[in-house]
Amino acid sequence: MSKLKLGDSIPSFELKDQEENLINSNSLKGKPLVIYFYPKDDTPGCTAQACSFRDNYEEFEELGALVIGISGDSPKSHLKFAQKHRLPFMLLSDVGNKVRKQFGVPGSLFGMLPGRVTYVFDNKGSLIHIFNSQLKAKAHIPEALRQLQKTV
Repeated sequence: MSKLKLGDSIPSFELKDQEENLINSNSLKGKPLVIYFYPKDDTPGCTAQACSFRDNYEEFEELGALVIGISGDSPKSHLKFAQKHRLPFMLLSDVGNKVRKQFGVPGSLFGMLPGRVTYVFDNKGSLIHIFNSQLKAKAHIPEALRQLQKTV
């Protein structure tokens, strides 16, 4: 398992979104990206985090950034989660956690729980920031916005 470091390019991957569309990471280049890995749809911390991204989504759009959430849940689960909480951004299904491993997202609680890590990429696809906090789910949003504002 390789771990992404600042300056690294976004790894190449393909995952399905909540609408069952196959999304290729290479097609996402050219815009700043906020990719956040979270443990599970519709759990308290993950819902708080997703709703906080939703509530600040306009600020991400103003900075030209795409927000993408990734977990091991199915596209069907993602669709239900996105509809229930009116999430305006893409959720990608990483069943088997292959992309989570590509990014080097660490587990928490002695590896029993998938980690919660946010990666911020500039418009060239270079990693400019990593924020890792399992318990401070809502802290990922201002952290990502701060980093994006530095690049504008």
